[in-house]
Amino acid sequence: MIIERSMQDDWLSNTYLVGDEEGGTAVVIDAGGPSAPLLEAAERLDLDVRMLLLTHHHHDHVADADAWKGVERIAHPIEADLLGGVDRTIEPGDTLEAGGLRIETLHTPGHTAGMLNFVVNGSDVFTGDTLFKRSVGGVRAPGSTSFADLKASIMDVLMELPHETVVRPGHTDPTTIGDEWENNEFVRLWRGLDEEGSEPCRVGDEQATLVLWAPDYDGGHKAWVRWPDGSDDIVPGSRVSRE
Repeated sequence: MIIERSMQDDWLSNTYLVGDEEGGTAVVIDAGGPSAPLLEAAERLDLDVRMLLLTHHHHDHVADADAWKGVERIAHPIEADLLGGVDRTIEPGDTLEAGGLRIETLHTPGHTAGMLNFVVNGSDVFTGDTLFKRSVGGVRAPGSTSFADLKASIMDVLMELPHETVVRPGHTDPTTIGDEWENNEFVRLWRGLDEEGSEPCRVGDEQATLVLWAPDYDGGHKAWVRWPDGSDDIVPGSRVSRE
């Protein structure tokens, strides 16, 4: 299998070109990174690009979609309604085939309601903004659902994949399911391996408890906070004032 990646410098968002073999068939997953290097790679490797698979509707994952002329755009129905210009919708559990590529779809709501992750040939999972290397997606973005959804998507869906599965996230570097199982601070806390924090903090003008202060993919931090009513949230560290 051929996997080429292009990353946008400001958003750190990835676009992936995935082919079965040189001279074969390919798909593109997300379109936030510059497409020119991948269009060149597709030509150099003589790949017939059939589909553009979109994990979700956020601008930093679709901004360069128009570069892929004549390629079928595919997304979850919820995301398709928000995007427009989608040629076909797919439901979670549907399997797509393109040449020697077999692509399973996983529904991972949380960051958005219709977030799809794609498992290609059983070896690589493309996780959009659900799971990153040592971090997870936030649940305050446009179209997000809930902390409970994100936790279930990661712990009950992604962490059930074989530990050797390569994780190719929507931002920055690859990892594996096994590495995140052992080293992702959110996953460790959900597994009951580490203790929750109890530090008071503020999120904007709101009082909260800082359950976890963890690294994020962009070199900053992501925070798991608990509100006074007992509900939980995951927010960018930039929004948190530690007391």
